[in-house]
Amino acid sequence: MASSSTSPCAACKFLRRKCQPECVFAPYFPPDQPQKFANVHKVFGASNVTKLLNELQPHQREDAVNSLAYEADMRLRDPVYGCVGVISLLQHQLRQLQMDLSCAKSELSKYQNLGISGHGLIAHHQGINLLGGGAARDHHHFHHQLFPVNQQQVIRAFDGGNGYDAGSLLAVNMSASIGQLGGFQQSRTGAAADGRRTPVEPS
Repeated sequence: MASSSTSPCAACKFLRRKCQPECVFAPYFPPDQPQKFANVHKVFGASNVTKLLNELQPHQREDAVNSLAYEADMRLRDPVYGCVGVISLLQHQLRQLQMDLSCAKSELSKYQNLGISGHGLIAHHQGINLLGGGAARDHHHFHHQLFPVNQQQVIRAFDGGNGYDAGSLLAVNMSASIGQLGGFQQSRTGAAADGRRTPVEPS
């Protein structure tokens, strides 16, 4: 009565035999997982699995059955490589991820170095800006010394919004002024040689 009321394990049901209380398959092949034992039996054989489980300690049997079931399932899916193909694929993915991680660390190190040099460059520009106020005042004072008011306005217009270099304009005006001064001196020299005084026209 007891045996008839208890469902046999998947192994005994597949082998069409009576499931005994000391059945070595019963704890690891429950009645609701018939395909698990069918795959293991097809790949390894029921007698080989029975011999293997009897040689192991009770606390090792569950891990052994799970390993056999996984290897049998992969062998049926891939008869050539079985679980070795899956292991090789996972190892390849692991190497690829390690390479990606190394590249990411290298890029991060570059950006960190750029950030450090960028802070130094910002500090350098800030120092130039702090000194720029005095240089600008000296620059405009030099304009007032060399050029009349109307030329100063032209220089300020070039400095302000026209995008030209005021230093270049300053050099051009200085060259023109030196040229005018040289011409004036030559005319005075020629007049002195003739014994005449050359009148100077007001500007």
